[in-house]
Amino acid sequence: MNDPDLNLLFALDVLLTEQSVAAAARRLGLSASAMSRTLSRLRDATGDPLLVRAGRQMVLTPYADAIRERTRQAVFAARAVLRPAAQAFDIALHQQTFTLRANDGFVEAFGPHLIARLSHLAPDVRLRFAPKPSKTDRPLREGDADLEIGVPGDMGPEIKQQRLFQDRFVGVVRRGHPLAGASDVTAAQFVAWAHVVASRRGVLTGPVDEGLAARGLKRHIAAVVPGFPAALAVARGTEFIALVPASFLINLPPEPGIVWFELPVPTRPIAVSQMWHPRLDADPAHRWLRQFMLAECRTLMPKG
Repeated sequence: MNDPDLNLLFALDVLLTEQSVAAAARRLGLSASAMSRTLSRLRDATGDPLLVRAGRQMVLTPYADAIRERTRQAVFAARAVLRPAAQAFDIALHQQTFTLRANDGFVEAFGPHLIARLSHLAPDVRLRFAPKPSKTDRPLREGDADLEIGVPGDMGPEIKQQRLFQDRFVGVVRRGHPLAGASDVTAAQFVAWAHVVASRRGVLTGPVDEGLAARGLKRHIAAVVPGFPAALAVARGTEFIALVPASFLINLPPEPGIVWFELPVPTRPIAVSQMWHPRLDADPAHRWLRQFMLAECRTLMPKG
């Protein structure tokens, strides 16, 4: 029995990821006909169709879906084996694009500092911030993201994580608001004004409402917006109070037109972490990236 052509493994990984012969061909720099011949060889090797047409699209067979993660891990393992073990790693000479899944608040607060520092330390290394419309470990598992930044949630047990810093919510009002000059905002003052809530899913209540309820108080939610930038904009132009993470305010201009204050009721701290797939644990570049993120985030949020 002849040994299989291991070059097919890399082609299989791309096909299972793209789920399209044309897209896989573009990614591998092949013609569509050459990619079709490769798919035929893969079908012969595996004894499975792998990709089948469903209407105007191609979909994975159950077998292809079952081996997708194993294929991806085999490709990463093969690349790690073929990397020179004694090769010294120098970030200043390294060339790579790292993809980080993070919400808009993190990108606006930390992005400028991280990008400026990285351009100084490693001119040929780029950060690509990708949106995270949902919390899922699929981009990490499939190699579409190098790091996930946020609050650990529904991640697989194999996903590794490291706390970057500890955050908290604060209240924000426009400069000139009656509460802007208060040295210690009371719970009664806090609920006397209308509030704007930031929530992608339209959730109206949170930990602060639990603390208020324990005191027999309830705030009036006058508006719901999809994110913290919009909440700040509303607070800046109205009499409403907005709640935002303290980290979101670290990159504001000297005169942002807003004033922040500590909440009058205790809320749970927010542990912001970086998460990654274990296959990248020993990768020199990824290890450097994690150390860089930890050091720079804690420089900006020293109490993390």
